[in-house]
Amino acid sequence: MSKRVVVWGTGVVGKMVIAEIVRSQAFELAGVGVSNPDKVGRDAGDICGIAPTGVIATDDVDALIALRPDALVHFGPTAKYADANIALITAFLRAGIDVASTAMTPWVWPAMRQIPAVWTEPIAAACAEGGARCFTTGIDPGFANDLFPLTLMGLCGEVTSVRASELLDYTDYEGDYEDEMGIGRPPEFTALLEYPDILIMSWGATVPMIAHAAGIELDDITTTWEKWVTPQDRKSVKGVVKAGEVAAIRFTINGIYRGREVITLEHVNRIGSDAAPEWPSGTQDDVYRVDIEGSPSISQETAFRFTDRSGRAPAVAGCLATGMRALNAVPALADLPPGWVTALDLPLIPGVGAIR
Repeated sequence: MSKRVVVWGTGVVGKMVIAEIVRSQAFELAGVGVSNPDKVGRDAGDICGIAPTGVIATDDVDALIALRPDALVHFGPTAKYADANIALITAFLRAGIDVASTAMTPWVWPAMRQIPAVWTEPIAAACAEGGARCFTTGIDPGFANDLFPLTLMGLCGEVTSVRASELLDYTDYEGDYEDEMGIGRPPEFTALLEYPDILIMSWGATVPMIAHAAGIELDDITTTWEKWVTPQDRKSVKGVVKAGEVAAIRFTINGIYRGREVITLEHVNRIGSDAAPEWPSGTQDDVYRVDIEGSPSISQETAFRFTDRSGRAPAVAGCLATGMRALNAVPALADLPPGWVTALDLPLIPGVGAIR
């Protein structure tokens, strides 16, 4: 039986996932929620650039809850808008409706000590009240930083270190990165994520998650941050990164155990594949990479691509995969106890109905 879902958010990810839902036998699009008043009253197909769906977008949360969907699939904004995300999600949870989300990346591991209680306690209370479950896969995409390394670690007798890396060219990426990462800003500009506490809380939740899964308790979590300044102008889909501005950043979030780095989350994001040539790159452009030193040592690269001649960028393909991870987890949520759900709680998610 197909699962009836409400999708909240029709940005890059939401629009692509809605297009997949309407073609799927495993899911039914019950409703679409939007925060942009210009989208209210429009057919979801019109918003997404596909054939009419008969589902009209609304900003009326109560009306969406009244549809009694099996789940809310939430593609809302980042933790920068935590209050709005929490208000929306708790409304569905209190009504007994499961939530699978890509927003609020700290929720990938709600037990992380850096997360403020006001971001976690309302969710736990709402889950208990409604008997519902809340799962966040993150926008990293989360599964590349937890599911991939955790799965590969299960093939090892010993792991000396594990590193999960995002190695992406942002030339065709339309997401926010200027103030958050400092790309396109002068080198003296301090990006939001450059502050260690904010970086760890925002994108580092998979580090203590992996440690927990491996049965260890980290002594510390540290960060590094590097910038690369372009000597010439670089064009991107968002404009021009001028000479003298930051055109690539590299950061790491490091889990320290017994005085050494054992778990590393690394991001290298560039405007142009030739930017910061001395920094890590994959064997092909735009990959997520896992490197394990151990017995045996393992290296894995994963590339997300569109092969439909649409010309959409690999980074956008990764966005679709992120959204589909949240959607495809919905059937499994109902079989779990109410409360927080993490990647460690989910069974294998095989993509039911994807082959057709």
